[in-house]
Amino acid sequence: MPSCDKRIERHPILPSRETRKVAFTFNGMTLTGVEGEAVSSALFACGIQIFGHHHADGSPQGMFCANGQCSQCTLIIDGVPLKSCIVPLAEGMVVESLEGLPELRDLPGPEVRPPVEVKTGVLILGGGPAGMAAAVELGERGVDTIIVDDKDRLGGKLVLQTHKFFGSVADCHAGTRGIRIAEMLQEKILGMDPVKVWLESVVLGVYSDGTVGVRCSDGYRIVRPEYLLVATGAREKSLPFPGCTLPGVYGAGAFQTLVNRDMVRCAERIFVLGGGNVGLIGAYHALQAGMTVVALAEGMPCCGGYKVHADKIRRLGVPILTSHTVVAAHGRERLEAVTVAAVDGSFRTIPGTERSWEVDTLLVAVGLEPVNEFYRKAVDFGMRAMVAGDSEEIAEASAAMFNGRIRGLQIAAELGLEGVVIPDDLQEKAEVLKSPGGKVFPYRPPDELREGVFPVLHCMQEIPCNPCMTSCPKDLIGTSGHPIMGIPEYHGGCIGCERCVAVCPGLAVTLVDFRRSAERPTVTVPFELGEWLLEEGREVTATDWEGEVLGRAVIRGWKRAAGYSQTLLVKLETEAAAAARVAGFLVQDPSDIQPLPEPLETPLPDEAVVCRCERVTAGEIRELIRSGIRDLNQLKAITRAGFGACGGKTCSGLIRRICREEGIPDDDVTPFTDRPLFAETQLGWFSGREDSNGRR
Repeated sequence: MPSCDKRIERHPILPSRETRKVAFTFNGMTLTGVEGEAVSSALFACGIQIFGHHHADGSPQGMFCANGQCSQCTLIIDGVPLKSCIVPLAEGMVVESLEGLPELRDLPGPEVRPPVEVKTGVLILGGGPAGMAAAVELGERGVDTIIVDDKDRLGGKLVLQTHKFFGSVADCHAGTRGIRIAEMLQEKILGMDPVKVWLESVVLGVYSDGTVGVRCSDGYRIVRPEYLLVATGAREKSLPFPGCTLPGVYGAGAFQTLVNRDMVRCAERIFVLGGGNVGLIGAYHALQAGMTVVALAEGMPCCGGYKVHADKIRRLGVPILTSHTVVAAHGRERLEAVTVAAVDGSFRTIPGTERSWEVDTLLVAVGLEPVNEFYRKAVDFGMRAMVAGDSEEIAEASAAMFNGRIRGLQIAAELGLEGVVIPDDLQEKAEVLKSPGGKVFPYRPPDELREGVFPVLHCMQEIPCNPCMTSCPKDLIGTSGHPIMGIPEYHGGCIGCERCVAVCPGLAVTLVDFRRSAERPTVTVPFELGEWLLEEGREVTATDWEGEVLGRAVIRGWKRAAGYSQTLLVKLETEAAAAARVAGFLVQDPSDIQPLPEPLETPLPDEAVVCRCERVTAGEIRELIRSGIRDLNQLKAITRAGFGACGGKTCSGLIRRICREEGIPDDDVTPFTDRPLFAETQLGWFSGREDSNGRR
C-alpha cells in the first residue's frame, strides 16, 4: 500500500499547518489525506500520480492543470466522474480509476435546494487580484456586490506566490509576498457589508436573458446583475511533443498549486520549459521546496521574464538553455526522462544538438491565454459587462490589481454613483506595471570601492520596481530615470542597515562590508531556501549576478531580516577583488544535473497528442487540414478533437497553432462552437431534489 508521506515538512516561507486527517479509498486501498484538500493532491501525497488509463489507447492518465480547465485528472468519486483537482477530500470518499469508459449507474441526484434567483448590483466572476481589487472599490462605495470563486479562499494565483512582489510599495504592496497580499485583500473584503463572497462556487454559464448561472455548495443560483465584471484569470497553454501527456508532465501553475498551496512533495528532479516569469518563478519555487532543477529551456534567444528572476536561479546553480526546446518526454507509465534540442531562428530543431536528462517532472510554462468566455457571451447578449486582469490582458498580478481598481471605479460611475473619481495617474501606473521588462543596461560593479560599507545593486533591467529606493532610511538609492522603471543607483553614505538587501523582490541587492577586514570583506546576500542549508564555517561556491563562478567563500553566519523574517541575510567572507561581484552561491552541485551521456531516441513530432481528452495526434490534425478542412467543428466530428470533458479548452489553441504552421490565416478558420455550459454538471443541480428532510 502506498505510504502517504510525500508532504513538505519544512519550507523556508510557508508555515506548517494545522490539518485534520481523513481516510478514503482509492481502488480499494485505504489511504489518508488532509480534509478539504483536492482529491488529486491527496493522491500525490501518497505517491500516486497515475490516475488511470485512457480507453482509446491505454495511455496513462495523471494531471496537467490542477485548475479544473482540462480533464486529465478525472476519477470516479463516490460513483460520479469528476475532475479530482477541484473536488475537496472528505472522510470516507470512495475514489476509483477511470479505466475505460465510465459505466452508466443509477445514482441519486445531489441533495440541493431548488434553484433561486438573486439580484445584485455587480457580479464579479473570479476572486483573484483583479476581482478582489474591484470588489474593494465597489464595497467602499456601498455597491451591492457578489464575488464568486471556485476555490476555498479568495486570492486566485496570489495564494501560490511565495515570492515578494515587484512594483510600487505605496500602490501595490511591492516587497510583500503574494500569499500575504491575498490575505490582506481577503480580510478587507470580508469586512465589507455590501460585498458577499461565494466560495467553492462554479459559474456555469452566461445566458441570453441577462442572467448568470452559478453552482454553489447548496444549490443552483440564477444571478441577475446590473453589471457583470469578468475577472476569471487565465489558463496555461500547452505544447504538443511526443510524451506530452505522460504523468509527471504538467503546467507550472499545477506544480505551484501542489507545492505552495497543498505542500505536497510532488517531484524530485525537474526540468522547466519556458523562460517567462511563470517558468522562472516555478523553478525558484521548486528550489525552495528542496527539489533539484536540472535545467530550464527557453525557445527564444533570451528569457522573456524579468532578468532578476533568471539571474536568481542561475546563481543557485540552474542552467538556462536559451534557443532550446523540448522535443520529447520519455517513459512508459510516467515521465522518466526528457530530451531537448537547440532551435534556429525559425524555431526548427537543429539535428545533432539533442541532450537528455533523467527527470521525474517536466513543468510546461509556455504562456497563458485569457479565460474570457463569459465576457464574450455577455457582450453577445447585450449585458453591461467589463473584463479585468488576465481575462483582458496577460500581465503581472500587480498590474491586475490596478486594472481591477480601475474597472471597479468605472462600474461605480456607470451605475450612477455620484462623486466617483478615477485618478489621472491610475491608468498610467497600470500600464507601467504591465511592462514585461525593458532595456538591459551594462553591468558596472563598483570594483574600485575597497573601504567602508555599501550596497551593490545587481539589477540592470528596466522593470517596475522601487522597494530598494523607498526602504532606505537615508534616501541613498534613487534613479536618474523613471521613478518606477528606472535603474536604481546608489549615491553614497550607507550605514549598513541591510534593509535594501531584505526587501528586494529580485534578491538582487547585496551589502559589501570592508570595515572588519580590507583583505577578507563580508558580503551580505539574501537567501530564501532555508537555514537548514546553511552551516557556519562551511565553504561555498560564490557566484556573480548571472551565476558565473567567482571562487570560494565562507559562511560566517546569518540572521533573519528585520521586518522580513522569512528572508535570511547570509554573511559570506570572500576575497576583496571579488566582493562587489558576489551576488549569491550555488546550492546545486553541478555533477547532479548533468545530462545523460547519449541522447535518447525521439519519436516523430506528429506523434504528439494535441487533444488530451480524445487522444488525437498532431499528425491526424495536419492530415485533415491539408485535405482542405477549415471548420474546426467538422474536424471535431471526424476526430472527436474538442469533444472531450474539457470542452476544447486545452486543444483549441493548439489546433489553431497547427493551422498557422500550415500557412492558413486565422480568418480562414471557423472556430469551435462554444458549449452552453462552462463546466460539466449533473442535471439535478438545475432542478433541485427532495432531501431527507423533505425539502425540495
